[in-house]
Amino acid sequence: MLQAKNKIREIVGQTPGALSEDILLSNEPVVLRGFVADWPIVQAGLAPGKASYQYLQSFMNSASITVTCGEPNIKGHVSYTEDLATPNVRRELMTLGQLLDKCMRHEDDLEPPLYYVASTTPEECLPGVTSANRMKLGDRQLLESIWIGNQSRIPAHYDLPDNIACVAIGKRKFTLFPPEQLENLYVGPLDVTPAGQPISVVDNHAPDFAKYPKYREALKAARVAELEPGDAIFIPSMWWHQVEALSKFNVLMNYWWRQSPAFMGPPADALLHAILTLRDLPPAQKKAWKGIFDHYVFENDDETVAHIPDETRGSLGPVTDTMARRIRSYLLNRLNR
Repeated sequence: MLQAKNKIREIVGQTPGALSEDILLSNEPVVLRGFVADWPIVQAGLAPGKASYQYLQSFMNSASITVTCGEPNIKGHVSYTEDLATPNVRRELMTLGQLLDKCMRHEDDLEPPLYYVASTTPEECLPGVTSANRMKLGDRQLLESIWIGNQSRIPAHYDLPDNIACVAIGKRKFTLFPPEQLENLYVGPLDVTPAGQPISVVDNHAPDFAKYPKYREALKAARVAELEPGDAIFIPSMWWHQVEALSKFNVLMNYWWRQSPAFMGPPADALLHAILTLRDLPPAQKKAWKGIFDHYVFENDDETVAHIPDETRGSLGPVTDTMARRIRSYLLNRLNR
């Protein structure tokens, strides 16, 4: 397995209630050592025996949750079949109790089957666990998620929101790539994904450089950190991140927030619309439209529409909740023609 050489900046002594705004608004990743070390769930995970399982069992209910499952031969690597047509994992509904039983049953296997709960709202299956392990980041409205399972490897993917991921039980390795490494990561299909987000199809444990030669450049830019229980990592919006759960049993709790209002919608929608309407135009037309997008979207400033009175700017004015609704209504009408 190749190792990325660049380390992620580390800070010791920060706590959730007093985390610096400089970090929360940064465009660079930061490792926060001991950030949630006093959480009860962390302490349970460090205790001997089955204390980590018992801690979760004290909160769990009988709700069904979606579990990603894989055969032992994939070695925890969530990816695709050889032809990239379908994921190499399947999804099953089970209770958290059933998941914990499966993890315990295979804990000593050399190559266990993969069992992995990905990005589930904690209160759905563990009511009260977030109250017992609190996260406060100023006045931000946080989207809370929990990740539970055995050893897994989640390929590089990006998220639109900023993210603080807290290692509650077990150990994890994070490998991060700056957004501009997209072309070197060999991202798979947009329409069929193992977990909702497009992922790199390169096996980071055994990269095929003959097939994916530009991945060498991605590795040169990669930044890596191994996190112990109680550590956390701040992952800025749009940074590609590859996450490996290293222990026999692992729990991660993470917290997302957006720096833009929710009514703006996900930019990925615009990407699909651009593929539909722009990508296959003749080169001269594509170049002209690139200039239009640069003018109105990517390089816009106060001068862009300064010649148009405020009251007649329409969609060229500030995007408010009301304006967003008007634009969506217009687009729906156009798309439904």
